[in-house]
Amino acid sequence: MSNLDREAVPALCGGRGFVVAEPVRELLSPRHVQLGESTEVRRLLPNLGRRMVGAWCFVDHYGPDDIADEPGMQVPPHPHMGLQTVSWLHEGEVLHRDSTGSLQTIRPRQLGLMTSGRAISHSEESPRSHARYLHGAQLWVALPDGHRHTDPHFEFHSELPQVTAPGLTVTLLLGELDGAASPGTTYTPIIGADLVLSGGADVRLPLEPDFEYAVLAMSGEVHVDGVPVLPGSMLYLGCGRDELPLRAESDAGLMLLGGEPFEEELIMFWNWIGRSQEEIEQARRDWTEGTRFGEVKGYAGAPLPAPKLPPTRLKPRGRVR
Repeated sequence: MSNLDREAVPALCGGRGFVVAEPVRELLSPRHVQLGESTEVRRLLPNLGRRMVGAWCFVDHYGPDDIADEPGMQVPPHPHMGLQTVSWLHEGEVLHRDSTGSLQTIRPRQLGLMTSGRAISHSEESPRSHARYLHGAQLWVALPDGHRHTDPHFEFHSELPQVTAPGLTVTLLLGELDGAASPGTTYTPIIGADLVLSGGADVRLPLEPDFEYAVLAMSGEVHVDGVPVLPGSMLYLGCGRDELPLRAESDAGLMLLGGEPFEEELIMFWNWIGRSQEEIEQARRDWTEGTRFGEVKGYAGAPLPAPKLPPTRLKPRGRVR
């Protein structure tokens, strides 16, 4: 999914200097952003005061939206570099196209993982004939310097490993948990997991003390380490935890995001992650001139134009404002 803000501003991310090295309970409220004509998302990262959780640097939550009589998601072709996109659905389906020739319909709890590497472009849309409801999350993972110029590629995993406990089912998107490992390609120590809790469940999830974590609430009523987290909000948890208490007041859905704190400082402008002003300027020229990012074939519409760069010079900064 794209950052469709027409007045894009740089998000200055990364660096270990501002990682909270102990458990915290920091509730993040979303910013509402319109994507196209019919999809509104709740943007949790980057957020005022916090820009990353491990290598996770962008989190949008959308729905559940009733799109029975609507076109649904319609995100025209747009470019990416220096990151991975993770498409994750609880309801509905999204058709992915990209400039490597990938064409894939993604359905609930199937993993669509696109590694942009040096350059890719893609589009996302609800199929013409689609389910009534659309509900999911779109996330980005920052690529470390040693891998950010890799060849672009797309992975689709229809079957993912699960971990179960009474009242809890965990589907593993990325990384490892309790002996299970996702087939999705990763470039930093990271975890992404989908949690389904039954009403009344009271469980403890094993964690890595060296990772920092956050929990995105997708649906239902749940207390995370004693904090009520409502759908569309995210609780940042810091580091230093070896387990996470979860108590569901009703059937609930969550996403657990975490990873080793990301060492590098980044510049995130529009749909690009770079390290310098010059990289971002070059990416904008290449997209505007139709080079490097390739062509998305089959989408019925024009590509997105790149926003203007800000008048001040872009500089990489720390993880928080």
